[in-house]
Amino acid sequence: MVTIFDAEKALNLTFSNKALLQRALTHRSFLNENPDYPLEDNERLEFLGDAILDFITGEYLYHRFPEMPEGRLTNLRSALVRTETLAGFATQLNLGNYLFLGRGEEESGGRKRPAILCDAFEAFIGALYLDSGLDAARRFVCALIDPALQSILALDTDKDAKSRLQEVAQSHYQLTPTYRTVQEEGPDHAKEFTVEAVIGGQVYGQGKGFSKQNAAQAAAQEALRALELELFQSEMSNVEG
Repeated sequence: MVTIFDAEKALNLTFSNKALLQRALTHRSFLNENPDYPLEDNERLEFLGDAILDFITGEYLYHRFPEMPEGRLTNLRSALVRTETLAGFATQLNLGNYLFLGRGEEESGGRKRPAILCDAFEAFIGALYLDSGLDAARRFVCALIDPALQSILALDTDKDAKSRLQEVAQSHYQLTPTYRTVQEEGPDHAKEFTVEAVIGGQVYGQGKGFSKQNAAQAAAQEALRALELELFQSEMSNVEG
């Protein structure tokens, strides 16, 4: 069984207060199955880490792009702290291997679930801040967000898929996409949603996620690909005609 010392070694960090790191890695499902466990779950640390990540990322972008307007800075920050990005950071750090999960959560794939990984990463940053201070948290976070930012800028993914789909649909069809939830599966603490992106009564994309917002973004991304293919085929048809 992995230990907190294993987690420290993997993270290349040493916590003065080991209990902080252990709390950051403790999912509420573990407490449900282990009522005598001496620590609380990671939700309070997650709350703190979320605020710290917002601050560090905002500060980083403010200094990195001194001429960039506020709206674009906000979009970039949102792209860097969204669930998928933070879950990606957790995956890079192999945080999933060190989580304290209930047996049911583990058997259902909890160690790879984006929402759980995102929460654990936020909690970990909260714990690092409490244990070592803001400068240590800043150094750790900035080392991760710098390469992630390059990818976001290269792919233009700071503009969310729903916004891009709306621009394309309104520009070419004068229609606004709508989204409808067609399925909800799983227990309340790990519910998965299926959402469809609809344009002019036609389903262009379907997405799944552990929140309706994430599922809608996935549906919009799929719809964008379908819409762009449709527009390309239309253009080619006009050229051949």
